[in-house]
Amino acid sequence: MSERQGTAKILLVDDHAANLVALEAILGSLDQTLVRAGSGEDALRALLHDDFALILLDAQMPGMDGFETATRIKARERTKDVPIIFLTANDFDTHLAYRGYATGAADFLAKPFDPWLLRAKVQVFVDLWHASRKLSTQADLLRRSLDERAAQPGRVDVDVVTDLRSRLAGVEEAVADLDAVGDIGIGGDARRRLGNRLADLRQALDALG
Repeated sequence: MSERQGTAKILLVDDHAANLVALEAILGSLDQTLVRAGSGEDALRALLHDDFALILLDAQMPGMDGFETATRIKARERTKDVPIIFLTANDFDTHLAYRGYATGAADFLAKPFDPWLLRAKVQVFVDLWHASRKLSTQADLLRRSLDERAAQPGRVDVDVVTDLRSRLAGVEEAVADLDAVGDIGIGGDARRRLGNRLADLRQALDALG
């Protein structure tokens, strides 16, 4: 699927082309950018060049399996916070789930999975990605405002502060909506990180007066 401005990138990793086609069919209605990888090595190469909102990773692949791939992803500073949903076979040994969570997996889904459930889980991570990007934009604006204030002690641009408060309130509302409609077990760690960043930004903004 071709890349579109402002859409989240989702990395689909599976050694079977038919499974990748099925994932694209299920997730196509989300209107995000879907990127294929046919192996763990392909996934690592893709992650060198692009930033992804989420990785759907087949746990049982020949050669570098999903667990090793996830371990390498989490070992890289650039990709350590990218959430991973493992896709597993129905006869997947539940004891291996501990290994998956140890690598930092956000969730597991057994094949064949419910299309609605998969879309719902992916949508939560996409929404978190969009909220995080919006928050980063507000944080950059706030930092510039703080720098300007430091250069001119005693001066506070009331219009800028008011605009920042409005923008931040919009992000806080979006995150509250996610918590209200989604299971906190889906993307819980990502939501907590986003909530902490929001709290820090709110504290810095309140310091402006």
